[in-house]
Amino acid sequence: MAENYGFIGLGAMGYAMAANIRKDIPSTSTLYINDINASACDRFKSEYSSHGPVEIVSTAREAAENSKVIISIVPGAADVKKVYLDEKNGVIGAKKDEERVMCECSTIDVKSTREVGEALETAGLGTYVDTPVSGGVPAAERGDLAMLIGHTAPSDDNPNSKRLERVLGILGSPSKFFYLDKLGAGLTAKISNNYLSGTILLATAEALAIGVKQGLDPTMLYNVIKASTGQSWMCDHVMPVPNVVSTVPSSSGYKPGFKTQMMIKDLGLGIESGKQVGIRPLMAEAAMETWESASKDPRCYDRDGSSVYLHIGGPLPEGYEDKGKKKEDGAWEFA
Repeated sequence: MAENYGFIGLGAMGYAMAANIRKDIPSTSTLYINDINASACDRFKSEYSSHGPVEIVSTAREAAENSKVIISIVPGAADVKKVYLDEKNGVIGAKKDEERVMCECSTIDVKSTREVGEALETAGLGTYVDTPVSGGVPAAERGDLAMLIGHTAPSDDNPNSKRLERVLGILGSPSKFFYLDKLGAGLTAKISNNYLSGTILLATAEALAIGVKQGLDPTMLYNVIKASTGQSWMCDHVMPVPNVVSTVPSSSGYKPGFKTQMMIKDLGLGIESGKQVGIRPLMAEAAMETWESASKDPRCYDRDGSSVYLHIGGPLPEGYEDKGKKKEDGAWEFA
């Protein structure tokens, strides 16, 4: 019998991930979706019901009641706790099912994920795994995310382990799966990775702004960096200068992507994690000041983090047309 799935959190990343779930699971399986944004749920159902049943549910509990697999990706630790531990509407209120697998893909602190996982295990709700993802919206759309997994590698004698392997195979690329043995280890790795991505993106924006203001063509400068020691994934895939790399957010009006204000949460997690083990996170502390300022800048708020280039005074290419438009409610809309 085909198993049903539940997906909670239809933001930019979650929407793409849920789409791949619906397209890949059997057409006889139902995908139950839940998000605080009702319009996102309606749009998803309209777009993907042709692949099989999509049911909108009002609570995470209802999604869990009907599903063998739950995937969630929400903004922060408080949201994760609400999804899983709210006694009335959370997963913990669902019927017991030791065969249920719960993949929590949000980036939160390790203590919170362990608290959630231990509570669900005690309640007999199934296997809860921290499975933070890396690769951004493009990788989510392609279904080749890196998956940082707080669980042991799959084994043939554990049906939940095999179920976990199947669902992760829809969301990510097995060549980028990292089984890190224990609950919370996936998030530990993600926090360290995001520490780098947040500081490197800011340094990249600053370096490019300096070079362009000194008179260099941004494309030529990028070609130099790409072939030299300054090359990085962030420079190649999140290039802050518009119209240098066509496929990045800056070339589409800084359409997120990963919103500028979310950098504060990620770097904050890195700072706290470092302090917990006696490492002073000097780079992130310095970067945090700029990210906090950029998150209040109308040119950056709700846009991709690469828009920090605008905040620090990076010049735009001649003839550049901003494809983002600020609406009356302060949100950005994009062509």
